[in-house]
Amino acid sequence: MAGLPDQIKALAELSPVEDLMLALLREGLPGIRVQSLIAKDQKFPLVLVRRAPTFGEWNGDTRFVDSALVTVHTFCEDPGGDEDAAILAEAVRVVLRDAWLRQKVVPGRGHITRAEINSAPRRATDWATSTGPVQYADLPVGVWRYETTYQIEIRRPRSRPYAQPSP
Repeated sequence: MAGLPDQIKALAELSPVEDLMLALLREGLPGIRVQSLIAKDQKFPLVLVRRAPTFGEWNGDTRFVDSALVTVHTFCEDPGGDEDAAILAEAVRVVLRDAWLRQKVVPGRGHITRAEINSAPRRATDWATSTGPVQYADLPVGVWRYETTYQIEIRRPRSRPYAQPSP
């Protein structure tokens, strides 16, 4: 099968909340792994970004402002993993705040129009307490995890990546 025809792709108004956050955090946290999935042989420190499946909003605005709850997990290893994971969670907040205040545009992804913390960074000792999908039954020994929930609003890019010009 050849995939979707371009005319179908052109209909999609993609909402790249997770992709926008990944791009912003990768640029703002040099040297830190920023991902949306955990690798088989995961290395740390790590920032894991996941959109919550239970919340999304679209109110018919033709500018397509999308609102999402996003959980950000920060992981660091001992020695000092607990404190480092807390500091990394705060660094994530600063990067997102600055991107919002400066209206940092990521090509093909848009920009943040609002960023709020719904649940402040908190230590979570294992995946059983996670609000999102579980990939580890338990954290690896010596790894600390902090979890923060944000409400993010984005404005998607003005042009759709697959849109064809009108004839």
